[in-house]
Amino acid sequence: MTLRDIRRRIRSVQSTQKITRAMKLVAAAKLRRAQERILQARPYAAKMAELVAGLALRAGEEGHPLLARRAGGRRLLVVISADKGLCGAFNSNVLRAALAFLREGGEAESSLVVVGRKARDFFRRRSWPIRAQRVGFLDRLGFEEIREIAAELMGVYLAEEVDEVHLLYNEFRSVAVQRAVRRQLLPIQSEGAAPEAPTADYLYEPSPGAILAALLPRHVEGQLYRALLESLAGEYGARMTAMEAATKNAQEMIERLTIDYNKARQERITKELLDIVGGAEALRKSAAA
Repeated sequence: MTLRDIRRRIRSVQSTQKITRAMKLVAAAKLRRAQERILQARPYAAKMAELVAGLALRAGEEGHPLLARRAGGRRLLVVISADKGLCGAFNSNVLRAALAFLREGGEAESSLVVVGRKARDFFRRRSWPIRAQRVGFLDRLGFEEIREIAAELMGVYLAEEVDEVHLLYNEFRSVAVQRAVRRQLLPIQSEGAAPEAPTADYLYEPSPGAILAALLPRHVEGQLYRALLESLAGEYGARMTAMEAATKNAQEMIERLTIDYNKARQERITKELLDIVGGAEALRKSAAA
């Protein structure tokens, strides 16, 4: 490799390092906002799940159609991935978990709702049918999209097109740790209520059916919103970690290339000096002759 080639490669790696450093800073800024949102959403979602579980336990499966369990094996899996790459194993972990869940079903009829370009592109090449796809809205995530997706999921469940709806997403633990988790969204679970808690008689106003009809859709929307926020924060954390590692690797490569450049330059200078000394010696000998 010539000196020019080494210089060109050093400049190329330096340009890449600038990009990875900028991407790390952008991800860090977005991560702070996403962390604030998820820390606000978690207590609401957890309390809502606890409240709904208690009401569902008392109301029974007949209390609302979203509580009804069916014996069929038709499952709808909502896979939440990122729209972009360059975030380490973030997307591959959730896609691998989705494949494992779908294959566990055996002969059960499974279908998909994919959120994020990576999940859409991955499952386009697979045999499972995609009922709906949502891409390009995660960076500007708002509650209008949540309502639309939740309405679609509740619609197919109430129409008895599927018997179960599951969410699969990356749960944000820390900047460096995201864990692929699966939660059943529909039918709404009643196991969350503590069995040892004393049962109390509630007076419902206006009626238990009206309260559940208003509360359960909000619960579905809240759980979906939390899953999307968890995935978004996890994506930014994974990208920040990946870009930090890429920046460090680029710096190490620049240092190695600089050493190679200095060695090659020193060898070239030494060779030129030897040529000069050899030429001078030959001139001296010819003059002496």
